[in-house]
Amino acid sequence: MSSKGKEPKLNIFKLIVIGIIFIIICTYLIYNIIELIKQPTDLFVVESGKITLEEDSIGYVIRDEVIISGENSENGLVQIKAEGERVAKGEAVFRYYSKNEEELNKKIEELDTEIQKALEGQTNIYTNDIKIIEGQIEDNIELIRYTNDIMKIREYKKNINNAITKKAKIIGDLSPSGSYIKELIQERSSYENELNSGVEYVTAVNSGIVSYRIDGFEDVFSVEDFSNLNKETLENIDLKTGQIVASSNTSGKIINNFNCYIATIMNSDTSKTKKVGDTVTVRLSSSNEVKAQIAYISEQNDGSNLIVFKIQKGVEELINYRKISIDVIWWSDSGLKVANSSIRYENNIPYVIKNMAGYEYKIYVKIVSQNDNYAIVNNYTTEEYKELGFSSEEISNMRKITIYDEILSNPNV
Repeated sequence: MSSKGKEPKLNIFKLIVIGIIFIIICTYLIYNIIELIKQPTDLFVVESGKITLEEDSIGYVIRDEVIISGENSENGLVQIKAEGERVAKGEAVFRYYSKNEEELNKKIEELDTEIQKALEGQTNIYTNDIKIIEGQIEDNIELIRYTNDIMKIREYKKNINNAITKKAKIIGDLSPSGSYIKELIQERSSYENELNSGVEYVTAVNSGIVSYRIDGFEDVFSVEDFSNLNKETLENIDLKTGQIVASSNTSGKIINNFNCYIATIMNSDTSKTKKVGDTVTVRLSSSNEVKAQIAYISEQNDGSNLIVFKIQKGVEELINYRKISIDVIWWSDSGLKVANSSIRYENNIPYVIKNMAGYEYKIYVKIVSQNDNYAIVNNYTTEEYKELGFSSEEISNMRKITIYDEILSNPNV
């Protein structure tokens, strides 16, 4: 057969071989693409980080609080100490309106206007005492201009009225028309005495923080005994989570500002391993994190646990609330942080695959702590490797994991 006859057959053979090779390459690439889709092998950079094991829940605030009230609560109260203000034992917290207070105050205001008009005509009387009093009046007027605090505004106005009365008494003794001014002052004093005689002041039974937010659960939630609490009691509380307790116009209360408690129902495996005295961290709805100690645990009929946490910081933050959202941080740990998806096991020993310039190395790692997504890992010591059954030669060839290593996030092994 001539060389010309063999040449077409050779070309066909080459095409067949090339076609087979192309099919093999395509098959290999398609297989690897599918595997990458199923288990992507992105790189994960090892960092120094922190992981936590936490659980969200609904908490019910329990305070050491004492309601204070008087006999004339139907008259409504006037705050002397503002919401959240600290008070000493025996100090006046609020008072009740006296009978006919509105009418008496109106008469006193009218007399103040008359006295002021009478004083305006006494421009020729100047004494050091009057100059001092006028300075006090101007100072208090200036203070009113630069505050929005209702309690302080009331105080400054009271100071102004007292100063005007003092000024009127002095001028009444010195001016020709003093008898008229004295009559006005005497009439004003009479109304003031009548007003003050009907006032009832309510004082603090102990030191603490003042609050006027009364929700009716003060007796239900007692710091003296948690045994009366259960899941049903908590869930039957008709309050929205995060709802601010409304202020009362008939009574107030004194709250211990050194500690308070948060009761919650938990059903996780971790919560069931805890015991009284254990310390955790509680994240409040404000994102503030406070240390807490487990003060009480009671197993419920459905297998869940009622847990009461004691906190000593952030107490003032919780005055306005009874029912809040919280995060219980059972533990936190720091160190070399890797994704759980990077960890594989060989004979129950965890390892990761390190990528270095395209080369891959197996590194055994010791898991220090782990949550659902990440783990804090460390290197095994020589003694620990020996306990795991590795030979001296194997141990000498072991590589270590370090910060900024690149490891496969989903190794195909």
